[in-house]
Amino acid sequence: MMQPHHIIKKPLLTEKSTIASNEFNRHLFEVDPRARKDEIKEAIQTLYKVRVVGVATSNLQGRTKRFKYGAVTGKVTKRAYVKIHPDDTLEIL
Repeated sequence: MMQPHHIIKKPLLTEKSTIASNEFNRHLFEVDPRARKDEIKEAIQTLYKVRVVGVATSNLQGRTKRFKYGAVTGKVTKRAYVKIHPDDTLEIL
């Protein structure tokens, strides 16, 4: 099992994730591609001291770019949409 600070790479602050955090109490994180939902839930609860209601994940394949010397594929990333308990708040700067 990985350590919490190895599972959660960084919070993602986009326009869409900011609206989701304000209206639906959902926050977006970039996580390790090998992490499972229960590990992500425990890591968020440990690092941010909040109660997690649910976790949804999505795997993003890297884009393929063509250059004169061949094609290069970008890295594979994983995002986690974390729903926080309505009584808790999560301040990400």
